[in-house]
Amino acid sequence: MDILKQISNIGIVPVIKINDASKAVPLAKALIDGGLPVAEITFRTDAAEEAIKLVSKAYPEMIVGAGTVLTIEQAERAKKAGAKFIVSPGFNPKVVKWCVDNDILATPGCTSPSEIEQALELGLKVVKFFPAEQSGGLEKIKALSAPYGNLKFMPTGGINLKNLTEYMSNKKIVACGGSFMVKEDYINDGQWDKITQLTKDAVDIMLGLEVVHIGINSADEDAAKETGLKLSNVIGKPIERDTEKGMFVGPQFEVMKSMGRGKCGHIAVGTTNVERAIYHLSQRGIKFDEESATFNSDGSRKFIYLAEEIGGFAIHLLEKK
Repeated sequence: MDILKQISNIGIVPVIKINDASKAVPLAKALIDGGLPVAEITFRTDAAEEAIKLVSKAYPEMIVGAGTVLTIEQAERAKKAGAKFIVSPGFNPKVVKWCVDNDILATPGCTSPSEIEQALELGLKVVKFFPAEQSGGLEKIKALSAPYGNLKFMPTGGINLKNLTEYMSNKKIVACGGSFMVKEDYINDGQWDKITQLTKDAVDIMLGLEVVHIGINSADEDAAKETGLKLSNVIGKPIERDTEKGMFVGPQFEVMKSMGRGKCGHIAVGTTNVERAIYHLSQRGIKFDEESATFNSDGSRKFIYLAEEIGGFAIHLLEKK
């Protein structure tokens, strides 16, 4: 799997300013334990190069990148230290071309059509959008996406727990960069447990997992109608949709017209991004039934069942609209 796809699956890139390279490895462990095995270590301090080297050696599975790369010399040092991607606050064509020529992922900062067209000319598929909130935020990204349909963005700057879900719900966002879980004080004070918890919180908020509806199995269509009418009377909601497979009583219940999947029925769990949810839940040991998956036009999964039932219910993920 390529680096860009891995970053997209993870979804959040912690942006790290580190003053003491000896803290890099425990910091990396805190992020991995929280569910984010990726880091952008910025060249804003002298400790960056050594920190990248130490983390790359201790956790080779972690995707470590270098941020605030302003020169080719910094890019060369970062790559030699083990960086797997290069991030710049602005668009420097010489740095980007060096990255392309040396087969390392580059995500330069682009906030205008002119910068984007230069990036496309060099074959880039993703650009950084920085500083995101101060540059117009998600609304500007949507506007820029219109003429550049195949390009995706990695916004950084002003991203936090309050606006993370909004950004990550947009298909043009490959990942968000943020420092809210790795603030300088947390790192300096060695607050690894706090960083891990904030990282877990960020992952949960990003995924936006929530029960969308509950499916109830029925012996046949007549039994389904009987159950549907009773539920409608109880919750005071009409039968909103009646399909070949079942009927929806309000948005909460899907009464199946047969004995569907699951001993008792099924539970539909919505998420902002099914691909990303599969990645993160797989890290928690959850397995999926790939044969049940359905797909978006771009080939990404939009629906899938878990391999095992929980409490007699089959569980499936679906993309929230």
